[in-house]
Amino acid sequence: MSRSYFGTDGIRGKVGVAPITPDFVLKLGWAAGRVLGRQVRDSRSRNLVIIGKDTRISGYMFESALEAGLVAAGLDVSLLGPMPTPAVAYLTRTFHAVAGIVISASHNPYEDNGIKFFSARGAKLPDEIEQQIEAELAGPMRTRDSSGLGKVTRMADAGGRYIEYCKSTFPSEMNLEGLKIVVDCAHGATYQVAPAVFAELGATVIELGVEPDGFNINRGVGSTSPAALIEAVRAHGADMGIALDGDGDRLICVDDTGATVDGDELLYIVAADRHRRDGGCTGVVGTLMSNLGVELALRGLGVPFARAKVGDRYVLEMLAEKGWRLGGESSGHIICLDVSTTGDGIVSALRVLAAMQAGGRSLRELRAGVSKFPQLMINVAVAVRTDPLANVRVASAVAAVETALAGRGRVLLRASGTEPLIRVMVEGEDSEAVERHATELAHVVRSELA
Repeated sequence: MSRSYFGTDGIRGKVGVAPITPDFVLKLGWAAGRVLGRQVRDSRSRNLVIIGKDTRISGYMFESALEAGLVAAGLDVSLLGPMPTPAVAYLTRTFHAVAGIVISASHNPYEDNGIKFFSARGAKLPDEIEQQIEAELAGPMRTRDSSGLGKVTRMADAGGRYIEYCKSTFPSEMNLEGLKIVVDCAHGATYQVAPAVFAELGATVIELGVEPDGFNINRGVGSTSPAALIEAVRAHGADMGIALDGDGDRLICVDDTGATVDGDELLYIVAADRHRRDGGCTGVVGTLMSNLGVELALRGLGVPFARAKVGDRYVLEMLAEKGWRLGGESSGHIICLDVSTTGDGIVSALRVLAAMQAGGRSLRELRAGVSKFPQLMINVAVAVRTDPLANVRVASAVAAVETALAGRGRVLLRASGTEPLIRVMVEGEDSEAVERHATELAHVVRSELA
């Protein structure tokens, strides 16, 4: 069954443009409440939904709409206020709620917003549940009798609970004393909890991006805009910098020289530390965009590596399929299933810091274990989204480049999931050859499909 609203990461779009409107979100809350109410009757979950949000101005509006819809369907609601996405997943589990909902558009600007659901286990909702919600959306909204309406409370200590959880994932025999860390919260959902976690473990914390005003989320700060963090690390002589995104599920770091350490390198650092200290790493899941250098470095350690489609949803699916516990994306989604059910920027940062402390090595030294290959992506606008390899000329050109790379590089052509674009990516050891091959392939794709 196709879905009209749910994408790979919930429902997201521009505020005021369907479906990101108050009337739709009201009905979405009611439809979800109808479906989740049946889940309560069929399980041991409580008749409770937990709602968190990031710091966008529109979050107030959508929080109220969701609350009203869920209550109208007979479910109780607990409001967290601004709280990271992984915190909502964690609190959903610990309170045995039937579901958690996050109001956020992650790393997008404030003009966008979205709705993301977690199951009672703190994982993404199964496809069949999303399909049931969409089926309810197609019908009329009916409010329950007053005797069957839900109740609403506010969880006053949500931040403290999550801070303690994050700290519990850091080895008890270690601390962060003596480290100076710049923490960039992107003016987003982590602005209160993230600095507290690192400070309470002993670090000297320089705060950045902790003054949200409803409009400045991700603006010039955070994991997608590391320039401010780089400048702060250099200015303060910090040991490292930590950049989170607007909802706190992504992590990008900066070493003591101001060099950016992306999700691929962080994934390698965590995997290598686990391999050394925890009796081996069973395997790591990356994506089609993960740098080949990471795969080769892990292979050198004897750690298996597999690639999922782009998107943390697909990383999670492959982790479950293989029974592995560690995966991630170049963008900074790092998933440590031994302690969390979803990507968590703060927890991932603590894993990196544990690797630094365990080996007595700086982030700069740890990242030296992987040599990233030059990689170039060119977006080619096309008439319609289609499989580019179905075109004979394109397929032939790809084969020629793969032959030229001789097993020391990769070619990836994929249609964008949201725009009429073909993404042309080439990766190899020589940057000039990579640029030449990518430009030639983009020209063929443009001439055949544009």
